[in-house]
Amino acid sequence: MKTFFVIALLLIAVVALLLYLKNQGLLEGKGPGTWPFYVKKPLSQPEQVLYHRLVKALPDHIVLAQVQVSRVLGVKKGSKFNEWNNRIDRMSYDFVVCGKDSTVLAAIELDDKTHESTRRTATDEKKNKATKDAGLHLIRWNVKSLPDESAIQAQLRSVAYALDQAQRQRQATSPSAGGLPLTRT
Repeated sequence: MKTFFVIALLLIAVVALLLYLKNQGLLEGKGPGTWPFYVKKPLSQPEQVLYHRLVKALPDHIVLAQVQVSRVLGVKKGSKFNEWNNRIDRMSYDFVVCGKDSTVLAAIELDDKTHESTRRTATDEKKNKATKDAGLHLIRWNVKSLPDESAIQAQLRSVAYALDQAQRQRQATSPSAGGLPLTRT
């Protein structure tokens, strides 16, 4: 009987505690207290420098920063979506360069010393493979040697030329493909 009384008392205490926490909003993350977040800059100092150079060098393009890979790469139909999407989940490109029509032209990664760790190297290899297999050009620049505006323009011209050549080759080998050629400027 004594054991039953102790268990009943503990059960009442647990229920009371849960009700208190629920009323305070602490079980749902809505507590009255301040959450421990603060606003921070989304770009590091070198990323800010490169972003402004990209925007200035590519005035006829859209330059996006810190873009999730899954917003740029899709999983082909017939493939297991969750399995493949999970491989790129939580990855991001430092920058994505698009045409004015939002056609993705290239992704850009700015590598610093953190990319030298074994874990980061493995992540970079996965990102490289996914990007290459999707047919997107990934440009990697080192933080210690940021390109100037003319180097950025030259690299993007090279990418645009390669995209144009690939499009022409696809059209030449698939005469029934139809449709309009992609414009990459």
